[in-house]
Amino acid sequence: MKKMQIIRRILCLLLVMFLLTPAVETKAEANYYTYVYDYFGEQRESPDAYTAEKVVMGIDYGIGNFNNPQGMFTTENKIYIVDTGNNRIVVLKVEEDRSISLEKEIKTFSNNGAEDSFDAPNDIYVRENGDMYICDTNNNRIVQIDKDLKLVQEIVKPVDETYDASQEFLPTKAVVDPAGRILTIAKNVNKGVMQYSPDGRFIGYIGANEVTFSMIDYIWKKLSTQAQRAQMEQFVPTEYNNIALDKDGFIYVTTSVFDEWDLLGDSAKPIRKLNSMGTDILIKNGNYPPIGDITWGNASGVSGPSKMVDITALENDTYYVVDRVRGRLFGYDSQGNLLYAFGGIGNAAGTFLYPIALDHIGYDLYVLDQRAGSLTRFKLTEYGTLINEALAAYKMGDYDLSAEYWRQVIRVNGNYDLAYIGIGRALLRQERYEEAMEYFEAKYDAENYSKAYKLWRKEWIEEHIGIFMVVLIGALVLNWGIKKIKKIKKEAMEE
Repeated sequence: MKKMQIIRRILCLLLVMFLLTPAVETKAEANYYTYVYDYFGEQRESPDAYTAEKVVMGIDYGIGNFNNPQGMFTTENKIYIVDTGNNRIVVLKVEEDRSISLEKEIKTFSNNGAEDSFDAPNDIYVRENGDMYICDTNNNRIVQIDKDLKLVQEIVKPVDETYDASQEFLPTKAVVDPAGRILTIAKNVNKGVMQYSPDGRFIGYIGANEVTFSMIDYIWKKLSTQAQRAQMEQFVPTEYNNIALDKDGFIYVTTSVFDEWDLLGDSAKPIRKLNSMGTDILIKNGNYPPIGDITWGNASGVSGPSKMVDITALENDTYYVVDRVRGRLFGYDSQGNLLYAFGGIGNAAGTFLYPIALDHIGYDLYVLDQRAGSLTRFKLTEYGTLINEALAAYKMGDYDLSAEYWRQVIRVNGNYDLAYIGIGRALLRQERYEEAMEYFEAKYDAENYSKAYKLWRKEWIEEHIGIFMVVLIGALVLNWGIKKIKKIKKEAMEE
């Protein structure tokens, strides 16, 4: 009995202490971290360049949860979400106060006066005039609908010898370039990006992916009989899984089908930038190619390299990709340098269960989570803004300002290699070669160090050429004089 009384008194005391303790406001802390890779491939923690500002779901607007959403597109103030499982397009509006409101749902449209609907739509692209191009996947078409929700045209399976007539046309991603060409990725099509003219005529493929295979499979196929070879998987180009355009109309594509050992050697190319001819022109001047994580292990049941599922290119020539394996976002500059990586798998703000689509408005990044049925907006921090300002100033030719921004970055993060290289590049442009060499040497940038050294050596020679000439001429005169004196002495002795 005495023991029970003691326990009751202790519990009462704890209850009183809890009630008297003032309430403390709690804030959700991000449980993900931002990082970069250094020259040696070591992961270095970094201040957050982006932070999760807002998370919204369909239920927030009284329209029910998003069900297996697959695609997204943004304009200056609108977000189009392709809610695949609900066969609808949800249009959200970003207000001036940065709140997000529901503008409308699109479930049906007018097809020559009759009501038509979607069946498992996967993606959408919206032009400046309001025309929407929707990959109506299970209806085997891309529908072009005007702003009044009236059908303009249908893009259907091509009647062409390069396309298997027995194969269904299942478009999953689409964009429209400045010339009006409709570029689409379709399931089971591995010949590249399919092209249609503005009036819907099929005009061929662009940017065919390279063939990928393992050497073991190749040797085994060579040693096999004809019957065995017929049963083996053919070596065919892999498919792209997403497509985007930048401000100049260049095409960015991603693929997640590759041999992981080909990544660091840059033969896998999970990210490509295609010109109008389909040639990959992505610049890769960083220490490592843009492949997401450069090391990977097996943590919490997650293994293997990054698998990019979407990409978006900003106005300042940076681009961002989202990795479905670890739920991370990777930002790169125009030279292919990793700016930072952030995000993760989880339920907290800033993490995802299965990210499926990525887009931007200004510098804000929007990520669509397929499994959570949510949309997350990330905004730049002061640190991220400094990096962007440094890149922008350099691009505009203001190298003094660019170097100053990079110095501010170093004050915040002394381990940020790109800031040292950025200062070096700015000094190089200012023809301060010797100083530039010091910054390049600090971060093992051999290529830029070599450029700075050659220019410094050329400048040094030009500055000292006058002295060289005086010394050279003096040496020649002296040598001539000595020989002359010797000759005179010799003649005098002979006399």
